[in-house]
Amino acid sequence: MAQPTWALGFGDAVWWSRLAQPAQHAWTDAETTHKLQELRRPTDEPDPKALACYGLLLRPGPQQADQMWLRFVTGRPVSAVTIEFLAWCAAQLAAHGFTALLLIWDNASWHRSQAVRNWIRHHNQQVKRGAVGVRIIVCHLPSKSPWLNPIEPKWVHGKRAVSEPDRLLSADELEARVHAYYGCACETHLIMPKKVA
Repeated sequence: MAQPTWALGFGDAVWWSRLAQPAQHAWTDAETTHKLQELRRPTDEPDPKALACYGLLLRPGPQQADQMWLRFVTGRPVSAVTIEFLAWCAAQLAAHGFTALLLIWDNASWHRSQAVRNWIRHHNQQVKRGAVGVRIIVCHLPSKSPWLNPIEPKWVHGKRAVSEPDRLLSADELEARVHAYYGCACETHLIMPKKVA
């Protein structure tokens, strides 16, 4: 935080299920019982069961509020999509006048892959040589320690807020609710390359 042109970001990928219901709690009278319905997907429905999404919880500075940046994925999280997400984040931060992103995330295979590490190294070299952009400094969290990443509780609260207890949301409805909950602009989907499908 002593570096005003550096941004602190906590990254993660999450699945937004259209069927699974998050753990919900409610205060009720003793006679009242609330039950979440087990939702079923019609066999002829084209929408997927769940939507993959990359997120960055950005803490720009001590006097600025946290921001959530989201990009949904057509497909699943893989290295090529991670690189596309990082490039988008770097471009957004550069446009806001930042020079570096201290990125904290877990040890998912698509975070620590050789392709992602090579891209980050090449990207940082280009920035050092004078290209417009943001250096990315990665700090991996210890294995099996999701409680160390502040984006994790944001996902939990978001899933509870957007769930519909007795109706199956369409993929578009779910995505719109997620964007509205986090106050994010709707961006185009990141697309998983066909060769890894």
